[in-house]
Amino acid sequence: MEGRTRILTLKNGYHVWTRCVGTGPMPILLLHGGPGGDHEYLECLAERLPLDRYRLYFYDQLGSYRSDQPEDRSLWSVERFLEEVEEVRQGLGLDRMVLFGHSWGGMLGIEYALSYPDHLAGLVISNMVPSIASYTEHLNELREALPPELQSQLAAYESRGDYQHPQYLKVVERLNQEHLCRLDPLPVAVARSLGRLNVEVYETLQGPNEFVVTGRFKDWDRWADLPRIRVPALILGAQYDTMDAQALVLMSQRMPLATCAICPNGGHMAMWDDPEHYYPPLLQYLEGLRPF
Repeated sequence: MEGRTRILTLKNGYHVWTRCVGTGPMPILLLHGGPGGDHEYLECLAERLPLDRYRLYFYDQLGSYRSDQPEDRSLWSVERFLEEVEEVRQGLGLDRMVLFGHSWGGMLGIEYALSYPDHLAGLVISNMVPSIASYTEHLNELREALPPELQSQLAAYESRGDYQHPQYLKVVERLNQEHLCRLDPLPVAVARSLGRLNVEVYETLQGPNEFVVTGRFKDWDRWADLPRIRVPALILGAQYDTMDAQALVLMSQRMPLATCAICPNGGHMAMWDDPEHYYPPLLQYLEGLRPF
C-alpha cells in the first residue's frame, strides 16, 4: 500500500507506525481490531473509498506488528490505549477527523467519543457492541448452536484451561470460519493480520480466544453512556457476526445522531465477506457529513 509513512513517538517514549493514503480533505483515522492485531486487513478500505475525497490514516497500535512491542503488561489497558489514540491524533495534526473503529477498535472509538468529542466530525463503529456482557451473551448463543458433542468438547477443555489442545482449536476454528471471516480461503491480508497477532496484548485484554473473554476488559460496559455520544455516527454489523445484530440496532437507537446498517451475509469482517452490503452505507454516511 503506497502512502506517506510517519513514525510517532508517544509520551512514554515508545513508537507507533502510521501511514496516510489519499489526498482528500476529510481525514479518517482507522483503529484496527485485536487487541494486538494490525492495520493490514483494513487496507481494503483504501480500495473502496475515493481517495480524492478522503485521507485514510492507518496505524498499528502499540504492541502491534509495525510499532514497538514492549514486554510490559501494565501498558495493556483500555485507558492507556484511549490516550494513545489522542496522542496519535495530535501527532498527525488532525484537528477534526472521522474516527473509524473495527471490533476492539470500535471499543476505543466509543471511549474516544466519550472523552474527546470536540475532535470528531464523525464516528464509525464497525462490528462492536457497547458492552462485553452483550458480546459474551451472543457468543454463548453461537456456541449453543453447535452440535452437542462439540459443545461438550469446548466445555471440557475450558474447564481444564487446555486452550491449545488440537481438538479444542479445531472447534474454535469452525466457529471462526462461521463467524469471524466467512471466506475460504481467507484473504491474504486477513490471514497476515491474524498471524501477526500479539498474543500477550490479546490474552491480557481479551482472553484465550474470540469465544472466551477472561481478560482485563471483561467488565467493560458503555450502554448507559451512549446518549452522551452526540456526533454523527454509523454502526455497522453483520448477521453472522460474533456481535449481536439486534444489540447493534439498539445501540444506534440510543445514540442521538446514529444510524445502523446490518450486512445480511457477513461475519465479523464484513468489509471482506459481505462488501456489497458493507460499503454502500459507509460511503453514503461519509458523503453526508459536513464538508471539511
